[in-house]
Amino acid sequence: MTNTPTIRTELEAFIKRKGLNISQLGKEAGLNAGTVSSILKGNRVMAVDQLDRMTAVLALPQGYYYEQYIQECMVEAVPNWRRIRPLLYRCAELDKLDCIRQIVLLLLDNLTYSPLLFEVAEDFFKQGRKASAALLYESVANSERRQHSERLAFCQYRLFTLRLGDDQEQNLQAALQFEPFVDRLDEIDQLDALRDLANTYRSLQRWDKVDKVAEEMGNLARIQISLTQQPKSSRQEARKKSQRPLFVYWAFSNLLRGSVCDSRGEYEEGLQFNQAYEDLSWVIDTDSDTKHWLQLYNGWAKANVCVAKLMCGDQSILQEYVFYIKDNEDEIITGLLNIMKAANLYDINVDKIIETFEWEIRFYTDNPSKGIGIYTEQVVAEQLTRFFYEIALYYLTKEAYHIGFKYLLVGLNKSLQTNNETRIIKFVRLLERFRSFSSHETIFEYQRLLKEENHDEKNTSVISSR
Repeated sequence: MTNTPTIRTELEAFIKRKGLNISQLGKEAGLNAGTVSSILKGNRVMAVDQLDRMTAVLALPQGYYYEQYIQECMVEAVPNWRRIRPLLYRCAELDKLDCIRQIVLLLLDNLTYSPLLFEVAEDFFKQGRKASAALLYESVANSERRQHSERLAFCQYRLFTLRLGDDQEQNLQAALQFEPFVDRLDEIDQLDALRDLANTYRSLQRWDKVDKVAEEMGNLARIQISLTQQPKSSRQEARKKSQRPLFVYWAFSNLLRGSVCDSRGEYEEGLQFNQAYEDLSWVIDTDSDTKHWLQLYNGWAKANVCVAKLMCGDQSILQEYVFYIKDNEDEIITGLLNIMKAANLYDINVDKIIETFEWEIRFYTDNPSKGIGIYTEQVVAEQLTRFFYEIALYYLTKEAYHIGFKYLLVGLNKSLQTNNETRIIKFVRLLERFRSFSSHETIFEYQRLLKEENHDEKNTSVISSR
């Protein structure tokens, strides 16, 4: 910072250039003359709000002096949290991530700042300032990496959720990085962390991981439920409250393990898991949140029992299942996936069902996936690509090649967009299996998609693996 003017000298130069006195400068900035005088004499360091006011008077962009301010109030002076905290908030508001990074690097070696930075990170997280929150969570995690603290684990939890996005390979790395920290969390936070991990592994089709995480979540939920059923004490009344009623985690554990069985073709065992949460009459709470989740799980239990029977070859319940998904819009993607999978397994003609949901299928063909109901964006994206695979296989097997290849290309494109390596390979193999029946236009579009994706270095290995 050699020969770099200080903020104070910049203000002095401005006063001289404009021919102002201290009172006039204070009036323009909305500050009293005494405050301005103390600042100019170097008797006090400006607060961030005062700096912003002065910056506006100088007609400079917001945050123009922040790098210099950090130097003057944190490097050349003893850091003062009363100045640092509002500066962090202003940097977040202005997306000045480099300034936030500079601040936390200067504070990193002092553990006394960890809880303070963590509180600010939580505020940023709740405000949706994800990039700023991630920087602070990373700084706290780095400063406490040898402490094995609950706060370290919670930072890793937040970072895991912040890192989830469209790229499935990156989602896998985020999940694997976070998983070792789960058991360091508070038991209630563990339930939510296990739920989020299970959903991520579910979207990745990592069924071995889903089964392990779901079993842990079910066991932990069962323990927490039993604790609430014991005679109440003052200590129990102060227990941390879970995001959802405790029975939800236990029921979701069984639902997920039923899905694992379905993925393995173990439909009879899957039926047992789904029947486990079919009767929730033992839940005694009557608040609105509990009633909401009871209604949902009662519906899901009936639907998943239908699916388990359908996957065992029982076609008699097909119409009942169609009625269910028609009445539950959040379940349309999942429902259509299950129907197409059963159709391919048992050679069932479902043309009329496809016609019934023609508008919904067209909508999901033309629009990117988003989170639906309790399904995360990652789960929906995976379900969509699986649905397009199954419907493509259905039409190709029926020799309706034009329609089949259309859905195949849609599914391949969505798989490439999410870097879903496993699904990309399945679509490639499906096309190669029916290549002799494809048109020149289909092969041209197929090669264009692969060539376009091959320019992205992160996916080169995926394309070459075919």
